[in-house]
Order: sequence, then C-alpha cells, then structure tokens
Amino acid sequence: MLQLRPCCECCGKDLPGDSGDAFICSFECTFCRPCTKDVLQGRCPNCRGELLQRPSRSPEQLARHPASTERVVKEHGCARTAAGQA
Repeated sequence: MLQLRPCCECCGKDLPGDSGDAFICSFECTFCRPCTKDVLQGRCPNCRGELLQRPSRSPEQLARHPASTERVVKEHGCARTAAGQA
C-alpha cells in the first residue's frame, strides 16, 4: 500500500491523500505538480526515476487507511539538487 506522503519534498506544499497534484517515483518520493514540471522536469532528484501522478485514495479508504503524517522536505529545496544532476 502506498504511504501517501503528506507533502512535497522540494517546497513542503501539503499534498493530502486525495490530491491530484502529487507525483511519485517508484520509491514513493513525493513532489507537487509545479516542482515536478518546472524544477525537476519529471525526474526524481533522489533516484533519477520517472515521476508519475500519484493515485488518489477515496475518502472511505482514507478513513480506513490514512495517509502518512511523516513530512520529508529537503533542507534547501530541489533547485540545487536538480541543477547538480541535470
């Protein structure tokens, strides 16, 4: 089951479990749509894997299987990381 991490690792934007703006890699690193498109250009800065839109979870399933509350945010955002690996 996906963790549904609660925020973008780049900018810290909240990404609830039903958000259509969350993108993930195969390791579930999580990013918002603007960071994915504008900063990361569709690639995870951690593993260089492809970022795809995260499936959302229905309200009923979120009640039974809540999203993670552990926030992971890069101290200096992703711009420096993305530029260094481009």
